[in-house]
Amino acid sequence: MKHRSHSWHRLTTLVAITSVLAIVACTWNELDRRIQGIWNAPGAWWGKQATLHHYSAEVALWSDEFGLPTEYFLALIQLESGGRKPAGHRFEPHVFERLQSVRDGRLAHYENITQQDIAEASDEALKNMATSWGPFQLMGYKCVLLDVQIRDLRGEDAIQSGMTWINMTYGDLLRQGKFQDAFHLHNTGKPYPQQGPPTTFHPDYVERGMDYMRKFEHHASE
Repeated sequence: MKHRSHSWHRLTTLVAITSVLAIVACTWNELDRRIQGIWNAPGAWWGKQATLHHYSAEVALWSDEFGLPTEYFLALIQLESGGRKPAGHRFEPHVFERLQSVRDGRLAHYENITQQDIAEASDEALKNMATSWGPFQLMGYKCVLLDVQIRDLRGEDAIQSGMTWINMTYGDLLRQGKFQDAFHLHNTGKPYPQQGPPTTFHPDYVERGMDYMRKFEHHASE
């Protein structure tokens, strides 16, 4: 009888410990998710706070330099990286394959990248160029147009480099207030379709971006 009671006590203790550990793990994951600012709801509020905390001062500085709307860049950061710092990265296999084709002469160019630009690039270098970096998640090959190193897209100069690239490529859309086109172009390389649905990876990418812009505008006016 005592042996059975002792076994039952051990079992209930083990169950209790397991339950506590599971609760702690879930709580930690949720806290980490919110601190990191994952952009999917319900992390949107936390993503906004992370974006403001990590990037608002530098974004305001370069927005003023280029004469571009601060709230667009803050919204874009929240969309692309959830305000995280460091922002993380994402490898795109299809971009890697196209860059390989350009380097090896099977494709004339990929966007502004020609064989001359990457003739000496190893596969490892192309993988870095086919990866999105930094708070704006710019593809590594954007460094060619900017004439910088990939580390400049992901390190301390990521905001300056990213906003310089945006100013060079579609800054005029922002100055004209064509924010739908700007968000869509950043994600797909093309303005918002005149007909049919958006072609962004997330169907509501542009809608979210516009909503985030309004919230950052409201924050600035408080």
